[in-house]
Amino acid sequence: MPFDASLPEATVALGQPAAVASRQLAAVASGQLRLGADPIDYALVALYFVFVLGIGLLARQRVSTSLDFFLSGRSLPAWVTGLAFISANLGAVEIMGMSANGAEYGMPTMHYFWIGAVPAMLFLGIVMMPFYYGSKVRSVPEFMLRRFGPGAHLVNALSFAVAQVLIAGVNLYLLGSIVNALLGWPLWISVLAAAAIVLSYITLGGLSAAIYNEVLQFFIIVAALLPLTIVGLHKVGGWDGLRNKVIAGPGGAEQLHAWPGNELTGFGNNIASVIGIVFGLGFVLSFGYWTTNFVEVQRALATHSISAAQRTPIIGAYPKMFIPFIVVIPGMISAVLVPQMTELKTNPDYKGDATYNQALLYLMKDVLPNGLLGVGLAGLLAAFMAGMAANVSAFNTVFSYDLWQRYVKRDRPDHYYLTVGRLATVGATLGAVGTAFIAGNFSNMMDYLQTLFSFFNAPLFATFILGMFWKRMTPAAGWIGLVTGTAAAIVVFVMSKAHVFELSGQGVSFVAAAVAFVLDIVVSVAVTQVSQPKPAAELVGLVYSETPKAMRTDADADSLPWYQRPGLLAGIALVLVILLNVFVG
Repeated sequence: MPFDASLPEATVALGQPAAVASRQLAAVASGQLRLGADPIDYALVALYFVFVLGIGLLARQRVSTSLDFFLSGRSLPAWVTGLAFISANLGAVEIMGMSANGAEYGMPTMHYFWIGAVPAMLFLGIVMMPFYYGSKVRSVPEFMLRRFGPGAHLVNALSFAVAQVLIAGVNLYLLGSIVNALLGWPLWISVLAAAAIVLSYITLGGLSAAIYNEVLQFFIIVAALLPLTIVGLHKVGGWDGLRNKVIAGPGGAEQLHAWPGNELTGFGNNIASVIGIVFGLGFVLSFGYWTTNFVEVQRALATHSISAAQRTPIIGAYPKMFIPFIVVIPGMISAVLVPQMTELKTNPDYKGDATYNQALLYLMKDVLPNGLLGVGLAGLLAAFMAGMAANVSAFNTVFSYDLWQRYVKRDRPDHYYLTVGRLATVGATLGAVGTAFIAGNFSNMMDYLQTLFSFFNAPLFATFILGMFWKRMTPAAGWIGLVTGTAAAIVVFVMSKAHVFELSGQGVSFVAAAVAFVLDIVVSVAVTQVSQPKPAAELVGLVYSETPKAMRTDADADSLPWYQRPGLLAGIALVLVILLNVFVG
C-alpha cells in the first residue's frame, strides 16, 4: 500500500518517538503497511497465543459428551457467559468495522451501540431467554423446529450456516491482514496461519474453550484499545483538538453529533434519517441480530439456570455501552491524524490503497511505542479470533444438531455427533478461508456485514417475534414468510447495485432490513389465514400466552439478591443508555 513520502517528517513534527518514526520509515521504504514490531511486541503476541492454546487444552479435559462440546454442559456462571457474550461480538464488526465507521461518519456510529444493540440485548434477556432456556432447545433453529416445523427450521438452519461461514470469513480476512502487516507474509498464508490457530482450540475444547478464551480476549481488547485512545487523543490535542479538526474536515460539525445521522443513513431529510436509524437499525436490524442470532444466544444457553441465562446479555450490555469510546473515537482520530486516512476522506479522487478498515492499524503504527504496540496487536488478534471462534462454534452446533442429526443421520450414539461437531469445525474453518477474500472487496467492512444482517437476521426476527406472541401463526406462514423476507432484502440490495435508487452510507441495509421485516409480517399474516395452526397444547414453552410463568422462571427467582435480578439490572442499564443518548449523542 503506497505511503506518502512526507509521512515520517509529518509524524516526527507531531512529536513521535524515534522508534515510531523508524517504523514509519521502514513502511515507506517497503511501500506497504508494515507495523515494524520489535522483539518485545512479538514476545507479547506469542505469549497471548500460548494462553489461547493452553485454554483449549484445559477445556478439552471437560469434554466427554456432545452437550459439553456444544453447550459447555449448561454449567457456566453468568458473569463468564456475560463477558463471553459481548466478547463474541468484539470481532470484525466491533473493532475494524466500527472504527472504520468512526473514521468515515464520526459520532453517528454510536447508534450501533446505544440504539442498535443495548435495547435489543435487554429485550433478549428479559423476554426471550426464558423461552430459549426453558424449552431446553440446543439452538435457535431447533426453537424454530418446535414452533413452526421442519420447513422454517430447514430454511433457518441453512441460512444461518451460510451466514456464519461468510461472517467468519470477515474475521479471518482481518485476522490475516494483521499477520500480513506484522510479519509481511503474503495475505493468503497469513489467512491460513490465523485459521489454523482458531481451529486448534475450538476443535480441542469446543464451546468452553471458545467462551473462556473470549473472557481472556475481552480484557486484552480493552487493554489494547484504551491506551490507543488515550495516546491518540494526546497526539491530536485532546478532545478540543479532535473536535476542531473534525469540524474543519469534509464531514463538518455533523460528525460530532449522533443525531440525525444523515451521512450514515444516506437520507437528506432529518426526519427520514431518524426513522431509518430507529426503525431500520434500532428495531429491525438490531433486534433481528441480538435476539435470534445463535452466535450470541449460545453463550446464554451455556449457563446453569434461567435467571443466569437472562443475566448473560444484560451483563454484556454494560460494557457494550462504553466500548464505542475506545473503538469509534480512535477511528475519528485516525481520520484527522493519519495522512493516508486524511487523504482518503478529503480527496474524492483518491487513488491509493488505504481503506477505512485500516484506520486502527494506521493509528497504531503512528502513535504506539514498542511494547504498547504488542499489546495493541494482541488486542486486535484477540478480537478477530473471538469473532471467528464464535461464528465457528455456533456453526458446528447448528450443523451437527439441526442439519446432520435431523436430516442425514438420526439416532446415532452421542460420541458420533461429537465427532461430527469436530469435523464441522474443520469444515467451517475451511469455508471461512474460502469466503475471507470476499470481505476484501469492501472498503468499509460494516457495509458488508450490515448487508448480510439485512438478508438473514431481519426476516428471521419478524417470523420469530410474530410466532412467539401470536399463537394463531401457522407452520406454513413461518417458512413462507421467512423465505419471502430474505428474498425481498436481496432484491433491494440488487436494485441498489443496479442503480435503480441511490443511497450513500449504510442506508441500503436499513431499507433492505425494513422491507424484509414488513413483507415477512404481511406474508405471514396472509398465509396464516389460509393454513392450519398447531394445536395449543404443542405451543407450551414456545408461545407467550400458552406458557405458564412457572416455566419461564427459576423456582428460587424471588430469593435472588438484588444484583442477580434480571429485571432490576436491565432497568439500570436502560436508564444509563438513555442518558448516554441524551447527553453524548
